[in-house]
Amino acid sequence: MPQSRRAIVIGGGIGGLTAAVALHQSGRRVTVLERASTLEPVGAGISLAPNSLRALDVIGLGDEIRDLAAWQGDGGLRTPSGRWLARTPADAVAERFGGPLVLLHRATLVNSLIARLPPGTVRTGAAATVVDPGAANRPARVSTPDGELQADLVVAADGIHSAVRRKLFPEHPGPVYSGFTTWRVVIPVPGVEFASHETWGRGSLWGTHPLKDGRVYAYAAAVVPAGGRAPDDERAELLRRYGDWHDPIPAVIAAARPGDVLRHDVHHLADPLPAYHRGRVALLGDAAHAMPPTLGQGGNQAIEDAVVLAHHCEDLAAYTAARLPRTTAIARQAARAARVNLTSNRALIAVRNTAVAALSQAAPMFLLRGFDSVAGWRPPQRPYASGRTPAGNR
Repeated sequence: MPQSRRAIVIGGGIGGLTAAVALHQSGRRVTVLERASTLEPVGAGISLAPNSLRALDVIGLGDEIRDLAAWQGDGGLRTPSGRWLARTPADAVAERFGGPLVLLHRATLVNSLIARLPPGTVRTGAAATVVDPGAANRPARVSTPDGELQADLVVAADGIHSAVRRKLFPEHPGPVYSGFTTWRVVIPVPGVEFASHETWGRGSLWGTHPLKDGRVYAYAAAVVPAGGRAPDDERAELLRRYGDWHDPIPAVIAAARPGDVLRHDVHHLADPLPAYHRGRVALLGDAAHAMPPTLGQGGNQAIEDAVVLAHHCEDLAAYTAARLPRTTAIARQAARAARVNLTSNRALIAVRNTAVAALSQAAPMFLLRGFDSVAGWRPPQRPYASGRTPAGNR
């Protein structure tokens, strides 16, 4: 079988599937190899900013996702007592960034991506290993349980603990513990009304956001040693840490069952890679630039990677040149944000909260300036965002 137009994607997460769709639309024959036995995503929400929605527009999926997602409404930043430090009007955010911030379950996005691929494209239960990254004069080779495959492009979207990254860059130190753990839950919370918010405490935070289907997506983070687990269950741990915070946090915890709560330590790549490619293999998403979730950009940057890679798939050096500086800067910004958001120093907390409240009063949009370069990104391909306002979101 000719291999000149074949692409293999290792990893069936959001970044890998977006790359598969983009490459399929560019005329390549794509195979997605996913180690897990199913493509059921981790039960959590994902926030998509205008930058990744523009990337999804390139593959014809942007408006579908805008329709399926909840557009984040008016919200802001609070203290555990409930005091508002800053309020963020949704209309002003959309006007500043050229589009809304939207929120949906990861499974919804995954299902929409899979629907754009030919049947049989995705193979689950298919662990894959790069045997040879290839070169200009030979294809890359990938080992699978069913035998060896060859392709002129291999996309490594195999996550933060990427085996492909270790193969390509064995001297790189790999991921490090970010200093905090996270909890996430997606559940119905009947009878509770609230404005989207993120709340900063001492060495901890909480966020609560509504989904379009009526469920609530909540997340929490706390500075703790790596590898910890609750002595009983993680719902009880949330109750101990956040049960006396402002409404609706206690109600969300009360509505959760122990099995609803997911806990994961956060790791990131503190040292940037020297490149996002080697031979005919390209890295994207967490495999290339895992970052703390404090800017909500991990999945967004993977989606950006995917459409840029499809644009530069004949010249992977151009892909690295387009993506490495941007993602490195955003990863560093996310790490800085984590230090501010999750500080445990009482004096610094007082200074932080006073500064945020004062700036919010004096110049409401000032706090968003740091996000301009993130959300304002445009893909190299057209079409860009349609500008359509789907019914039922506003």
